[in-house]
Amino acid sequence: MMAATLVLAGCTAAPPRADPSPTGRVVPAGGLRLVAFDNCDEALRQLRTAAKAAVGPWGLGPGDIVPYTAKRAAAVGGAAEDAAAVSTPDFSGTNVHEPGVDEPDLVKTDGQRIVTVSRGVLSVVDPATRRVTGRLTLNPDAEPFSGGEASLLLHGDRALVLLGPGQPVWGPVPGGPAVRRTNAQARLVLVDLAGPPRVVGEYRIDGLLVDARQVGATARVLIRSSPRLDFPHLAGHRTDAQRIAANRAVIDKATLDDWLPGYEIRDGVRTVGTGRVGCDRLSRPAGFSGASMVTVLSFDLGASALGSGDPVTVAADGDAVYSNGARLYVVNDHRWRMWRGGPSAARDISTEIYQFDTVAGTPRFVAAGSVPGWLIGQYALSEWDGHLRVATTTGDTWGRGTSSQSGVYVLRADGATLKRVGAVTGLGKGERIFAVRFVGGIGYVVTFRQTDPLYGVDLRDPAAPRVTGELKINGYSSYLHPAGDGRLIGVGQDATDRGRVTGTQVSLFDVADPARPARVAQHHVPGGWSEAEHDPHAFLYWAPERLVVLPVRQPGMDTVQADGTKRPPSGSVLALRMGDKGFTVAGTVDHPGALADGGEWAPIRRSLMIDDVLWTVSDAGLKATALSGMTTLAWVPLT
Repeated sequence: MMAATLVLAGCTAAPPRADPSPTGRVVPAGGLRLVAFDNCDEALRQLRTAAKAAVGPWGLGPGDIVPYTAKRAAAVGGAAEDAAAVSTPDFSGTNVHEPGVDEPDLVKTDGQRIVTVSRGVLSVVDPATRRVTGRLTLNPDAEPFSGGEASLLLHGDRALVLLGPGQPVWGPVPGGPAVRRTNAQARLVLVDLAGPPRVVGEYRIDGLLVDARQVGATARVLIRSSPRLDFPHLAGHRTDAQRIAANRAVIDKATLDDWLPGYEIRDGVRTVGTGRVGCDRLSRPAGFSGASMVTVLSFDLGASALGSGDPVTVAADGDAVYSNGARLYVVNDHRWRMWRGGPSAARDISTEIYQFDTVAGTPRFVAAGSVPGWLIGQYALSEWDGHLRVATTTGDTWGRGTSSQSGVYVLRADGATLKRVGAVTGLGKGERIFAVRFVGGIGYVVTFRQTDPLYGVDLRDPAAPRVTGELKINGYSSYLHPAGDGRLIGVGQDATDRGRVTGTQVSLFDVADPARPARVAQHHVPGGWSEAEHDPHAFLYWAPERLVVLPVRQPGMDTVQADGTKRPPSGSVLALRMGDKGFTVAGTVDHPGALADGGEWAPIRRSLMIDDVLWTVSDAGLKATALSGMTTLAWVPLT
């Protein structure tokens, strides 16, 4: 039998006031804790009660209609550290938040091989011979590939490929038309790379892939699942009250199995184990909605096969994951309340945070807490000297009002509670956060509406954080990257005085004096945009050469073909060399005939450094470029 799963049932928002629990007990805001159900019948009763209170005329919220998948990323991580024990060339991997904590991405390297996954096919490239040495179709029974964008983790001779559901799953409802259902499955595929790539294990679980983190050989994978409830589509004119009543009737008939995620384990050929989360290990916070469950799975990538995943679950929507290696944080904000309550509900949005100890074995729940507002992703969190710093925006940022503002909160575990020990608020009134980066005891926050204030926040005294400086410039940075020696690189958009964006900009900030931040250089690509603006994993900073590399697309890059028509721009990679006083263009890289399987144009999306060779990656192939002179060394097609 598979090990039972500890689950934290789906949480509701934690507004800044006391909230009644399902049993009527009042729980102070922020006083989150986990409680086990007395038995399976009690678990079902409370899940039904919470779900009936949360359900609306169209279901349990946008989480069970439009799946949210966190952005993927990749880096050296534990695989790189292990590979360093042998003779390994210098290499970069791709960008991650914390050193030594790897994140899944569409390409990985250990310096001796490059592994990439695209459109359901895993490819292995030898950077020495610059040839494809292995290919593996991950879904031979599905054509075309519909598993969504894949990502992977790498450890030694093993790759763990993470496949999330792509298109929504549709199905009939008795007595009504087909509706979108929530019984999607995430797939984790373990591939052996010692010879020709081959599948040695597979794990399937109900739900959506949120994200993953890897330290050494251990991968932690986060899955969010929703109850498998088929809400009816009522024909004709019906009131919201009638629709809600019909949905509550469905919930009244639901069984516990409709909530608990099921799993299947395969050895690459056949099913070797199945099961569902056991209610005897089902836990909940004081207040919850019954709409979501988030499961943390743990896998040893050095093992011969995938096991049960030793699951531990947090109930929430699992919007972001942050880990510094020793601890893992699962974050759940409640912007879905906007879907039901409109802009006026913005003042009640809060973010719940669950802290787990992941030093060894099964993740152990340590503490939970909440902060006002919502955050932009994992870069809005950072742990330093035992304190968690969190940057959030509160208020309405969607309308024309000026009620929004941002702040940085400092939390520390006290028993089972993440207690607030300090905060600085009132940043960027009428704006929202676009970028955050914490560097040691200093935090940098970018807010934007028409101009870009870059705030420096001194957090070295956790109980008394303070703003030390502010820089206002046109445009904004949506990603900030520390470059050492008091320098910070920003990637985002330039803008006019009225806030109209005009194209990608790369900025170099001097933050050596926290009281006087200054922009010392800027490179502008008129009309351009870069994937690095919204996905930091597309950004590369190669410190030995002070080289900044990012993909850029812009108008005018389209090409007239032989028949006189224009093909869409595939984009290029821009390489900038950072000097003491500014940037110089080192060169650009384009991919020839950037056409992937299916005839779709394939933009360059990632960059890697291996032995002074810049490798750029698209669905169409990989290109090797010498840093010296930016000359092409090889084109390695994947199609």
